[in-house]
Amino acid sequence: MAVACLLLVGPSAASGTRLVGSLPADAVRDVVPNRVMTWNLCNPCEVSNVDRAAEIATYAPQVIGLQEACVRDVERIREHLERLHGLSYHVEYGTVLRNWGRCGGVPWNPGAFGQAVLSAAPMTDRVHVEYPDGGSEDRGYMAITTRVDGRPVRVFNTHLAERRQEAVRADQTDVLAADVARHDRAIVLGDFNAVPDAPELARMWTLAADADPRCHPGSAGVCEPTTDWHSKFDYVFLRGIAPLEQGVHPTPSSDHHLLHTDLAPARES
Repeated sequence: MAVACLLLVGPSAASGTRLVGSLPADAVRDVVPNRVMTWNLCNPCEVSNVDRAAEIATYAPQVIGLQEACVRDVERIREHLERLHGLSYHVEYGTVLRNWGRCGGVPWNPGAFGQAVLSAAPMTDRVHVEYPDGGSEDRGYMAITTRVDGRPVRVFNTHLAERRQEAVRADQTDVLAADVARHDRAIVLGDFNAVPDAPELARMWTLAADADPRCHPGSAGVCEPTTDWHSKFDYVFLRGIAPLEQGVHPTPSSDHHLLHTDLAPARES
């Protein structure tokens, strides 16, 4: 009976049941203003949502962009963040497909899969765009407006096509960049599945800078890897906003590292 139930609900619904120990001694105890994070959760992966929430709570960013995010998982992560860590977030979704293999559910109603944004401040004007060509799997981006440093900012969250699909990613980047270019202040989070020198990222580099000022096309060996296979695929692109410092944190919960950036306060005019 237990096996039958697991087959029905799928892998995502089975997560979130293992309890973890207390947070590290230096873990943040409240949301950190002006801190943003991007993290590819890795789905399907046999990972506890309690553990995922604890990873996020350790750094407690104000804004979080999640990729490979199942709606059920994000709901549980959000609940754990509030119940176990006292961190309250609003949520918006940018799901692009329904997939039982990735997100569980029942065969006739599989879980929704794509992007999500958590924000300590309210969000407005959500936009969800599916790329005309997703490559081997539907992909897209979402955008919301929230307040960072007391000022409105447009936040984008995307996941580009898988590796060895350079031409598809180039077309996707063109679609995303056209929207980013409309905003003077923007934060672009996501898994771009491409290293900084990749030609398909050229359009993004003309619009925004990496949160690590040392990282740019041509800076081979300087950009800190964000994946278990020692490549930088995850980015916090900033447009009209200056960074203070960046942290890259390998985690057993995903094959992508958790990447956060603290943003510099706006200067008084």
